Amino acid sequence: MKPEDVTDAVREKYSRAAMAVKEGAAASCCDTVCCTSDPITGSLYADDDVRHLPAEAVSASLGCGNPTALIDLREGETVLDLGSGGGIDVLLSAKRVGQTGKVFGLDMTDEMLALARENQQKAGATNVEFLKGAIEAIPLPDCSVDVVISNCVINLSTDKDRVLSEAFRVLKPGGRFAVSDVVVLGDVPPEVRRSMELWVGCIAGAMHDFEYVARLEAAGFAEIAVEPWRIYNPGDAAAVLNKAGITGDAIAAAEGKFASAFVRATKPQELRGCCGPDCCA
Repeated sequence: MKPEDVTDAVREKYSRAAMAVKEGAAASCCDTVCCTSDPITGSLYADDDVRHLPAEAVSASLGCGNPTALIDLREGETVLDLGSGGGIDVLLSAKRVGQTGKVFGLDMTDEMLALARENQQKAGATNVEFLKGAIEAIPLPDCSVDVVISNCVINLSTDKDRVLSEAFRVLKPGGRFAVSDVVVLGDVPPEVRRSMELWVGCIAGAMHDFEYVARLEAAGFAEIAVEPWRIYNPGDAAAVLNKAGITGDAIAAAEGKFASAFVRATKPQELRGCCGPDCCA
């Protein structure tokens, strides 16, 4: 499949999800593979986390984890959320960094950006800014953020090396990378990789756990950890794969091969020529 075809399919799917939320329905891609009640996207946030958020921000969540729970965000820090969707992780981060901090949400989908900005207004979050752009070309300066987060979005990109390189670029020395993503733990049937619906649903584009580590290392990151926390059982795999028309031996071969994982890394503190003196201090 061509990269532009994948990008167009992802944009269309998440545009429809945003419009569904604005029309009063829960955001989901249940017409393909990825329902909010499924084993990937369900039960990710504690009630206490989301109780005071706009309902539309919660309904629009299509991630595979809670990246804000992965890291100790500090007062005054600058955070970037790659693929921010309806804004749930941006708004949660904004509370933790406080009014002296700043949270950027980056998304390529106009409908999701409009929904996120409405949620920002409802939440009264003045330390938040949503940007339009691609995660492969982040519209922020070098060494401008303390933390990069993301929730089941990097696996949707067809140029993951570029995404990780861009994340490294915008992080300050000592900055942290903390994302939730789907990873592969073994060999995957080729028909799964070929399925456009599964790519849009966050599975077919997933990297092997060791591949994630290697690509982060190649981008320059250190202190890398990939920690699977929710491994999908055969029933989980069947529920997801059947919706994409995959049955039988392919499902059996997928047993235990997909998992939601926490991925963490750090940009080394000692780097030469990474940025100007103002942000390297």
